[in-house]
Amino acid sequence: MAKVHFVGAGPGDPELITFKGYQLLKSADVVIYAGSLVNPELLNYCSKDCKIFNSASMDLIEIIDEMERGVRANKEVIRLQTGDFSIYGSIREQIEELKKREIEFTCTPGVSSFLGAASSLGVEYTVPEVSQSVIITRMAGRTPVPEKESLRSFAQHQTSMVIFLSVQEIKRIVEELLTGGYPPSTPVAVIYKATWPEEKKVVSTLEKIADQIEAADITKTALIMVGEFLGDEFHYSKLYDASFKHEYRDVKSDD
Repeated sequence: MAKVHFVGAGPGDPELITFKGYQLLKSADVVIYAGSLVNPELLNYCSKDCKIFNSASMDLIEIIDEMERGVRANKEVIRLQTGDFSIYGSIREQIEELKKREIEFTCTPGVSSFLGAASSLGVEYTVPEVSQSVIITRMAGRTPVPEKESLRSFAQHQTSMVIFLSVQEIKRIVEELLTGGYPPSTPVAVIYKATWPEEKKVVSTLEKIADQIEAADITKTALIMVGEFLGDEFHYSKLYDASFKHEYRDVKSDD
């Protein structure tokens, strides 16, 4: 029997889908894509006979029903998710419904927008001696966030942070981060539609970013990146240090 294939679409640029994801799209009989988030140019990889559904107006059961119809007809079904579905992808509920109906599935990861955003800026979240940890989170909204995962509590660590799905609450985010412990001068970057042609970047500090985002009219589809990894301080890693010995390299002699 055919299967349902969950495929991460990448951050926006249609060339940033994985090769495996591209091959699955090319051979798909049915594609159900997250129309409010996925770049529709990716659908150009599909064959002319592929049946395409935009899930933006569908509820969970309608999506699963369409998957089941395709699989029972021995058609390969692609569920094309935004970015990488392992972060805010809502695939757990889809998978549980497929299991109930004994429908087999596969998962092909994609490139997350938080990676696309870092590449767009040419930055690294884990700068030696500055930050070696990354917090990926969101602000509570219509979907709640556990109290123990509040921005204020995370801010105490002052590590690298990426905040999804929350730019519309930028003033409240700034307030929470400052109250939690980030200094007002902490570097911040907001990336709207990272890797898309219409990408926008605003790089600033916590004390200034809210007004700048309002002026740029960015209200959705943006990531907020916070931390000193965006700043001027950095240290070279030990990995390529000539005086640092490891399994593949001895320390070079001065002789």
